[in-house]
Amino acid sequence: MRETAQNPVNTAAGTAPAADLPSPPLFGSRSIAEVLTSSAAALGMPGFTNHLQLPSTQRVCVVLADGLGRSLLKQKASHTPFLRSVMAEGQRNVPPWIDAAFPSTTAASLASLGTGLPAGQHGMVGYDVLDPAQDKVVNLLGNWDSQVDPALWQPHATVFERLAGELDVVTVSLPQFGNSPMTQAALRGSRFVGGTTLHARTAAAAEAMSGGGRSLMYFYANELDKAGHRYGCQSDRWEHQLEELDSTVKRLSATLPPGTTILVTGDHGMLDVPESQRIDYSADESLVAGVRHTAGEPRMVHLYLEPDAAPAHREALIEAWRRRFGERIWAFTREQAADAGLFGPVRPEVAPRIGDVMIAARDTLALYDTRRARPASLEVVGQHGSLTKAEREVPLLCFAAAGKKGKRG
Repeated sequence: MRETAQNPVNTAAGTAPAADLPSPPLFGSRSIAEVLTSSAAALGMPGFTNHLQLPSTQRVCVVLADGLGRSLLKQKASHTPFLRSVMAEGQRNVPPWIDAAFPSTTAASLASLGTGLPAGQHGMVGYDVLDPAQDKVVNLLGNWDSQVDPALWQPHATVFERLAGELDVVTVSLPQFGNSPMTQAALRGSRFVGGTTLHARTAAAAEAMSGGGRSLMYFYANELDKAGHRYGCQSDRWEHQLEELDSTVKRLSATLPPGTTILVTGDHGMLDVPESQRIDYSADESLVAGVRHTAGEPRMVHLYLEPDAAPAHREALIEAWRRRFGERIWAFTREQAADAGLFGPVRPEVAPRIGDVMIAARDTLALYDTRRARPASLEVVGQHGSLTKAEREVPLLCFAAAGKKGKRG
């Protein structure tokens, strides 16, 4: 069981009451930020540490299944005969699960994967967040604002850039992500190979890794996440996509060069939120009083106050949220999040992108500002972004590809 990070109450000094936050992601030991860096170390590359204790190898293929949570994989094990066989074999000292980034959302976790850094350093601190330079909310996953340069927003060298020229670094993903702003920010520096279907991507992966030299491959699958958002992670559609993922990993094991280390992980988990619990918080004036901008995820809300807001107003806002939702949320300040280590060390340039007040859902709750949310967003069933184990813990499966003559699965 995780311990909570205890923030001392200091109401006399004018600070908000303690948020009783869960412990932060395990940055530096077993988080999504250690996957590519540990892979590089396992490939013998200097300047990287093998925190995940991966076996030494000549080739690594990292399969990132968007939306694959640890708890969901355990619940739905009957749908994954191949992955179940991998888990049954064990993986020595490699941990069976790792933490997603915070927030537990794709933008933050993929940037941590790509850079080896927590969100406080790479700056991808939510699905959409405030751009202080423009005083407007910008999206970090889909269509970026034209005034936001991905290379400036996330200025750190990616793992791929650090490895360029030393070994073959390859991304296998959907064609539309080849030069997307998200790729430019978080995953730039690799050779990109596109494939519209999972079958096409597995064929492309086998071809890309057929050269025989040292290679690091990132293989992206988003089908599970899409099914979860639309139908829910307890739906037949989600289970079907999980079966497809299982078949995809089995094909990779059979077609990649024998002995290739395959890692299977996710960027976040997911849970279903019933329609009755998708709540328009903007309808309650006390929850948005003095708030200039709202952003984030329905399960991890950023609230940005007016520039002249007094510290007492921030405390009053937190108390209003606690009166409304009680133990159903964590309500905390930017400073409390930083003190708890949720974002890791926070660069000065990144701090203003984080909400002055943050609201994280503790149970099956989703929170919307319908003044800015698209109507379709309220139809989303599977959700993520918060600090619950279901959202933040993702599997890490490690095994060697069997090759065409292998018998695994």
